[in-house]
Amino acid sequence: MVVDDSAVIRQVVSAVLNATVDIRVIDSAPDPVYALEKMKKNWPDVLVLDVEMPRMDGITFLKQLMSERPTAVVVLSSLTTQGSVTAIEALRAGAAQVLAKSSLGVKQALLDDAASLVSAVRAAARAKVALLKPKPDTPPIIVRPKLTADVVIAPPTQGAMLQTTERIVLLGASTGGTQALEEVLKKLPRTCPPIAIVQHMPPNFTESFANRLDQLCDIDVREAKHGDRLLPGLALIAPGGKHLMIKRSGAQYLVDVVDGPLVSRHCPSVDVLFRSGAKFAGRNAIGVIMTGMGDDGAKGLKEMQDAGAKTYAQDENSCVVFGMPKEAIKLGAADEVLPLSRISSVISA
Repeated sequence: MVVDDSAVIRQVVSAVLNATVDIRVIDSAPDPVYALEKMKKNWPDVLVLDVEMPRMDGITFLKQLMSERPTAVVVLSSLTTQGSVTAIEALRAGAAQVLAKSSLGVKQALLDDAASLVSAVRAAARAKVALLKPKPDTPPIIVRPKLTADVVIAPPTQGAMLQTTERIVLLGASTGGTQALEEVLKKLPRTCPPIAIVQHMPPNFTESFANRLDQLCDIDVREAKHGDRLLPGLALIAPGGKHLMIKRSGAQYLVDVVDGPLVSRHCPSVDVLFRSGAKFAGRNAIGVIMTGMGDDGAKGLKEMQDAGAKTYAQDENSCVVFGMPKEAIKLGAADEVLPLSRISSVISA
């Protein structure tokens, strides 16, 4: 069901989704109150939800849904462009995916980026909605070629690693990762190894995400900047729309934040981060792949394992979407498969 106060948006979103073979829009509504009346008769698997609407805003409606009858929700709003705090609030309230719509030329923008909308709805439909519940406190869709990490960083080579005792941790996540990362990072002591993180997010979202985690955690958390040094007790999060890589400078590790094409259909890409870990850290690294749809990170984790790193995958029961970890496990890339509750302990061990 599509819930948006704009009749044009309801029409365009419905047309884009109905053009696929596996998605059917059962209804639409101009506001949450009217939507709820319709939903009682025919409850949808996924809601595409605006934020600014009459009678009740989308975030309030989302919180109500997640407390009374958890439902997969994709938030589609211009507010997520104007103020990324709204996007973080939506994710914390239980949204499976958050997409930004342009405030200018929104109809054409939606048509141009139909693939992202369709992908978000599919991911939401597969999500374990119960795990997203907040805890107390129509042109044809163009399928772009799926690029590998080769377009950003060359494959690792044997013998490229120099000895060093400094350890680093590389984490990769997508759908469900905002809450999973919060759970992991909140448990870490300030003495934990340096951490580099790729969480699939659009531009302008990651700074607010990092700032919120920084307030909640004992360790320092911030959005990565080019040239930042990886230090104990510090987690650096890849900026949305930029690839994050680690590199060596003597015995120290720094980060590169670079522009580049989509890798495994994502920028930032977990595969890019993990390959850099294989190339420049080898057995001094720990790689962890967490909840998310698709296969980004699976090949990179295998490269890390082959280079001597210790590798872990989140288990199916604790994943919101068991996509990325599942693909890594299928490749034999994970030394161990762990529940979310145990990931922080292997990082700080």
